[in-house]
Amino acid sequence: MKIYTGRGDAGQTDLQNMSRVSKASPRIEAYGTVDEVNALIGRCRPTGHDDVDEQLHEIQNHLHIVQADLANPEPDEDDPQVNAEHADMLESWMDAYDEELDPLTSFILPGGSESGAELHHARAVCRRAERRAVALASEEEINENAVTYLNRLSDALFILARVVNKRDGEREESPTY
Repeated sequence: MKIYTGRGDAGQTDLQNMSRVSKASPRIEAYGTVDEVNALIGRCRPTGHDDVDEQLHEIQNHLHIVQADLANPEPDEDDPQVNAEHADMLESWMDAYDEELDPLTSFILPGGSESGAELHHARAVCRRAERRAVALASEEEINENAVTYLNRLSDALFILARVVNKRDGEREESPTY
């Protein structure tokens, strides 16, 4: 399979249904930003914590589903689509980690260990991906579960950053106002 085709040289790309759109379209922005989140999560692994690494691997697979979902303006029943169970899985992981963490009493500054800081970065880009998906949804019909998943994922990445930092002995810092 050739990686380069030249078909995108004029600023157009193919969607899953083979329709051509501008590379600057809201749909491409949305799933391209999801791709960016996925790449950032790849930079976080390995964290040195097997449970977190397994969950990050699972999240990366979920993000491929989100991308496929957003890249398809006319999905069929058999096409990959994110569903409520994907967000439910994130919630169950967050609930389990909450027991390990100190209660949050204020905002915290992103940072900490290398993996913790990378997870905070992925969280911030995930929020952008969510905004891009919301912008797309304001123009075209999309699977609402994609937006829900991205919203929940940014929360999960925040929790995972806190967990990794705590396990790595990094102290949380609050902003000063």
